[in-house]
Amino acid sequence: MNMSQYLEMFLVEAKEHLQNLNDKVLALENNPDDKAIIDEIFRSAHTLKGMSATMGFDKVAELTHQMENVLHKVRAGERQVSSPLVDIFFKCLDTLDILISNIGDGGEGNLETSSLVTALQAAQEGHDRPLEATGISEGSKIDTGIPPEPVMSIEFNEYEKNIIRQSSEQGFFPWHLTVEIRPTCVMKSARAFMVFKNLEALGEVIKTNPSIEDIEDERFDPGFEIVLITKSLREEIIKAVNSIAEVDLPGIFSINIDNPPIPQEVKEKAKPANPQPAKTSPKEGVGGVAKHVPTIRVDIERLDLLINLVGELVINKTRLARIGHNKRLPDLNETIEQMDRISLDLQNLVMKVRMVPIEQVFNRFPRMVRDLARDMGKEVELIIEGKETELDRTVIDEIGDPLVHLLRNCLDHGVETKEQREVQGKPAQAKVRLAAKHEGNSVVIEVEDDGKGINTEVLMQKALEKGVITSAQAEAMEQEEVVNLIFAPGLSTAEKVTDISGRGVGLDAVRSKIESLSGSIFIETEKDRGTKFKINLPLTLAIIRALLVQVNQEAYAIPLGFIDETTIITPQDIRNVHEQEVILLRGNVLPLVRLHKPVGLSVPDYQPGQELFVVVVRKNNRQVGLVVDELIGQQEIVIKNLGHLLGGIPGLAGATILGDGRVSLILDITTLF
Repeated sequence: MNMSQYLEMFLVEAKEHLQNLNDKVLALENNPDDKAIIDEIFRSAHTLKGMSATMGFDKVAELTHQMENVLHKVRAGERQVSSPLVDIFFKCLDTLDILISNIGDGGEGNLETSSLVTALQAAQEGHDRPLEATGISEGSKIDTGIPPEPVMSIEFNEYEKNIIRQSSEQGFFPWHLTVEIRPTCVMKSARAFMVFKNLEALGEVIKTNPSIEDIEDERFDPGFEIVLITKSLREEIIKAVNSIAEVDLPGIFSINIDNPPIPQEVKEKAKPANPQPAKTSPKEGVGGVAKHVPTIRVDIERLDLLINLVGELVINKTRLARIGHNKRLPDLNETIEQMDRISLDLQNLVMKVRMVPIEQVFNRFPRMVRDLARDMGKEVELIIEGKETELDRTVIDEIGDPLVHLLRNCLDHGVETKEQREVQGKPAQAKVRLAAKHEGNSVVIEVEDDGKGINTEVLMQKALEKGVITSAQAEAMEQEEVVNLIFAPGLSTAEKVTDISGRGVGLDAVRSKIESLSGSIFIETEKDRGTKFKINLPLTLAIIRALLVQVNQEAYAIPLGFIDETTIITPQDIRNVHEQEVILLRGNVLPLVRLHKPVGLSVPDYQPGQELFVVVVRKNNRQVGLVVDELIGQQEIVIKNLGHLLGGIPGLAGATILGDGRVSLILDITTLF
């Protein structure tokens, strides 16, 4: 059977299971006795094993198979979760990620995994061997000294197998017991009855060998086998049986009905089938039950095409509205109003389809923070809030790298070592907070730490040494301007270069990336109290509401998310302060920018008393007034890319098509500051 047609589906689902495994193993490290977390890890590993075996990727299947064996021992209470075991699990997940990436790049996923397999086999018996100490080469015969599991004479039918599987998924453990009655016992059936009574107080007996009738008639010698499903641990079962006189328990082991050798798994699962559309559901919470909502995966390019078509519909709706207004056609206007409602609903629906939870980005950071903190010798707790906040898929795809830079910056520059924090009277464990929330038509992402904050004196000194600012500029700078020097290219406050930071790259790239997404970034910092990076991003980059303004007969669009207000002034209201035009707006000094200059047009001569329109725009906590000739009004606009030839021009974020067919440029407000 040709499995290549299912490769894309396999890769997507495998990545999802790997992310879930990373999250749950990280949670297991902090809650080693939580059975719900262990069950979730077991289920994901088992599913990934079955998928890989079905597709013929034996290395992935073998590694997850060995992980599953260890997890089965943990579930059964036969071994404890330890820090070395968690490290082995993480190393396995990293290797699985490499294997699956190799498969996605056209490979077969046949990379070296023997040392990990050996470490996992040793871990089954409670021996957490260091990976570097295994020394097993690929293809070598592995002798772990692990005795084979006891042979069980009981055979299960499909109904009984399903009972065991369902019970395992609900947190129960299936146990096989070999019970023997001593030859000196006079009433063997009575002793057998007591065994069943004690065991049924712990769980449910689903099968015996020989049958119940034969045991009651004492047709067994010297003992019998029992299959018990229970949530009790091994020690409780042993105690329940050993409390009965003249009864021995020579054998007890947990049953793993879904762990046959890999070749059998392939044989059973590789049956011709017509896979259903891939389904996803909200992740199951610890101890909770996931509600399965049928969904279907759609190629992002198809969604982009759909949003473009909706955009064309919005443009033509606007043109029809203008025609109806100019021609004074009441019937057409009524139809346009209905079309307007339908197109708005369609637009909102398409936008919602493109919206995805920011959880997809946030989920990769707990593992990254854990590994970095351990490498630096720091104790850090990552607090994540607002994972359900939704953003456009285009923004989601781009925001990951800036957040990586900010978190690494917090850990390296912001968070102190345990000893430094204790000297300052702080808790030994630092806190790093990553939060997302909606504010109006934008999403705010905050990255905050309770570390040492930004030392503005050191920052200014570094800026002077690097020639970023002059001494005269340094004397005139306010506190906020000094802090924003951290975004200057090539500037770093690190004392030495490491593999994490110190080369002066990172934060300047962060700001550039965020501003390319029509967003902004702002810093709040306090010495010895911590630093907060606040990012504002638009919900979507496809269709937005904008204010249309006119400058020298040309129409320009200003996104509403940047606008605070509009006002009217006269030329007499304008003052010059240090060669900068300003006005007084409710007692505050507001710098002015004649919009003619940024767009390359000549500034007209205004007559005394002539009304001038000012659009007050904001970036972070700074305001600027844009002087324009006329305010046209608000309108929904479809953002069109300017292409390779015109892309990257400062001051322009794109273009849109107006109702009369004209092209209007969309202003990039962030470049005006």
